Amino acid sequence: MPALKPTTYSGTVRWIGRVADREATLASAPLEKVEITFEGISGESHGGLTRSSCSRVKSQHPRGTEIRNTRQLSVVSAEELSAIATKMGVESLSPHQIGASLMIEGLPDFTHLPPSSRLQGPSGVTFIVDMENRPCHLPAPVINETDPGKGGKFRSAAEGMRGVTVSVEREGELAVGDVLTLHIPDQRAWAQLEDVRGA
Repeated sequence: MPALKPTTYSGTVRWIGRVADREATLASAPLEKVEITFEGISGESHGGLTRSSCSRVKSQHPRGTEIRNTRQLSVVSAEELSAIATKMGVESLSPHQIGASLMIEGLPDFTHLPPSSRLQGPSGVTFIVDMENRPCHLPAPVINETDPGKGGKFRSAAEGMRGVTVSVEREGELAVGDVLTLHIPDQRAWAQLEDVRGA
């Protein structure tokens, strides 16, 4: 019996970007088409089969521990970026300003997609949703370049709307305009979830 259930929900790729040197800037450069490999997007500073652990997993691993890279790409929602911009009081917020790898339009409540969901493109390229991408302060300097003094508002405005991190399950070509279909795990939520979160 299949463990993943195809849905009628899908999203259109509106942006593909690459952060070539994270130390230089978090801003991502636009791409029209890419070959997605098991390491992610070629030349992407967040790519690779493994990565050094960071603050997001500090309860599990000392910082700098080599771990499997489940955040090869950062994927955001066009609708949620628009909502964040409104909360920040800026005219618009571009995916390149927050270092996004992909921006998708059309999937509701995007940041809260079930972990282990799949997003599959027409070439067969498939991404595994890891989890919500928590907002941080790093986009602030890039945002301040076009909206001086507003960058510091990003972290709180993006709470619950920063998108998700994904890794690559199947290689393939991806282009702006491609439609990604959502597949979700065919299981109910863990019964103890709210008890653990409240602890």
